[in-house]
Amino acid sequence: MEIKIFGVIGAGQMGNGIAQVAAISGFNVIMNDISMEFLSKGMKTIERLLIKGVEKGKISPDEKEAVLGRIRTTTDITEMKSADFIVEAATENEPIKFQLFKDLDGICAPHVILSSNTSSIPIGRIAAKTRRPDKVIGMHFMNPVPVMKLVEVIPAITTSESTLRITWDLAVKFGKTPAKADDYPGFIANRILMPMINEAIYCLYHGVGTRDDIDTVMKLGMNHPMGPLALADLIGLDTCLAIMETLYKGFNDSKYRPCPLLRKYVEAGWLGRKSNRGFYSY
Repeated sequence: MEIKIFGVIGAGQMGNGIAQVAAISGFNVIMNDISMEFLSKGMKTIERLLIKGVEKGKISPDEKEAVLGRIRTTTDITEMKSADFIVEAATENEPIKFQLFKDLDGICAPHVILSSNTSSIPIGRIAAKTRRPDKVIGMHFMNPVPVMKLVEVIPAITTSESTLRITWDLAVKFGKTPAKADDYPGFIANRILMPMINEAIYCLYHGVGTRDDIDTVMKLGMNHPMGPLALADLIGLDTCLAIMETLYKGFNDSKYRPCPLLRKYVEAGWLGRKSNRGFYSY
């Protein structure tokens, strides 16, 4: 299967990063979102990062323009009928993702692979909403996408070997290192990472340490490049809460119960960097 046109659903921090990596790798990209405002913001982010690349001598000005020229934006999801492979990077919300996969299944040619960048929702649950469960797979990029090397590749029980192979090879073409995870809530990355972040929030909630002390302990004691509370702000507290709720629901285990402080912040609209206020102010 030859992939010439790569589709991305969502122009947020994950979607525009995936679109950028695909375009840098030489693919023509269609990036879709529900409004031109979101698409414009996503393209500005891509352009800003490419300009930084030019300034650092990593790419030439001509290469920057070529990359931007390979990305087409649209609010019309039916234009995904031209894509050969699609990554869905919409918000971490089951009903939204389920509807998108139903729509894409009806729009795209039968051979097209539909992948999800979901952080925690089991892929089999998504695949069941389509008539092509053998061509549905998880392709979980890390944030920030242009920098982070890992891509979790998650086949559902229904995913075919050819779909897995094509997705794996695509991750390699993107310059990423794929790792296979079985189809359980949270996969590998977030089944380990999110409970750690949630426990850090519990430490703050219980007064075990201040925000800065908690992050300092993890940065200097465990050599993490960023403290868990700062990382939660980067990921988005709403996304952290959604992942913890998926883990809690999926495993029915109290160790995955979201911290009440996390829920309180999300309900207040303190979502982290994207709202300029989370555990830190931006």
